[in-house]
Amino acid sequence: MKIDLFDYELPKELIAAVPAQRRDEARLMVLRRDAGTVEHSVFARIGDYLTEGDLLVVNDSKVIKARLHGKRTATGGNVEFLLVERTEKSENRDRWTVICRPAKKLRPGETVYFANKRLQATVVRYVDVGEREVEFHCPDVLARLDELGEVPLPPYILQRRRELFHNKPLVLPEDAERYQTIYAREPGSIAAPTAGLHFTPELLTALKSKGVRLARITLHVGPGTFRPVEVEDIEQHRMHKEYYSIPQETSEAISATKRQGKRVVAVGTTVVRALESAAIAVGEVRSGSGTTELMIAPGYQFKIIDALITNFHLPRSTLLMLVCAFAGREFILSAYREAVEQRYRFFSYGDAMLIL
Repeated sequence: MKIDLFDYELPKELIAAVPAQRRDEARLMVLRRDAGTVEHSVFARIGDYLTEGDLLVVNDSKVIKARLHGKRTATGGNVEFLLVERTEKSENRDRWTVICRPAKKLRPGETVYFANKRLQATVVRYVDVGEREVEFHCPDVLARLDELGEVPLPPYILQRRRELFHNKPLVLPEDAERYQTIYAREPGSIAAPTAGLHFTPELLTALKSKGVRLARITLHVGPGTFRPVEVEDIEQHRMHKEYYSIPQETSEAISATKRQGKRVVAVGTTVVRALESAAIAVGEVRSGSGTTELMIAPGYQFKIIDALITNFHLPRSTLLMLVCAFAGREFILSAYREAVEQRYRFFSYGDAMLIL
């Protein structure tokens, strides 16, 4: 399939620069695949569409403050690192793959520093376009990120804020809390599993009282969530590898839900990719950990999920392809056009969609 099939027009003012005042005040578009209908609600009322015995599966990965701003030791020029994946850890050194800017100028052997030299790193080798392996001069850089790092907001939020904030800081103090789900507990993501940003403790309690159950997986979101598809034929696109883990109790809860004829509701595309990657049969998921490079596009046969909670995704993105695979490309793009007409807010800090 051609990438042009997953394009749509989006006025830039509909890109959400900040989240809703309350998490569950986001709007909710409800799509029913069997009837081909669209309804409009608010996220706080998502329980109206869930029934006793349904299983919500959430991603409990926690966003780390993965963006570091520093200087090249040799020239004093600005440097930005986005931590992607730890490659090696020893007693005195911590190696990571990073996305860096300006990448072309950073050669193996060069050193950079952050926060007035409270943290330093050496470039070890080239990895890919824009990526380097670097060695931090400390035993555990993760322990320093809360102090020295920055919340890695997506480029489209930062760009929208540049247009709106007029020389004010682009990353706000409240982003540390709002760009994180309330159930996040496993550090490792460089982007939030944003479908879960809309849940509040009160909403989860209300759903539990209704008999809706909750299960967890962990998938650490990597840089693929930012990267555009740059090939014309989507079958040639290479997904970035991401780590996931599925507890035994989640695997058992999914099997029990299926036996009872109830629905497995994935909270976000990251949950979909983890569950479908670990599927061993229709309705059965293998517990344990692994990595996934699964790309889901129209034609994919889903084995596990029955419903999906998700945000509105970028044009021509793999996330939009996944949603189109689940609900049909024409139905989804029609719903997106209606969302634009109804002035829904798009992307990470935007509104939500429930596909039944």
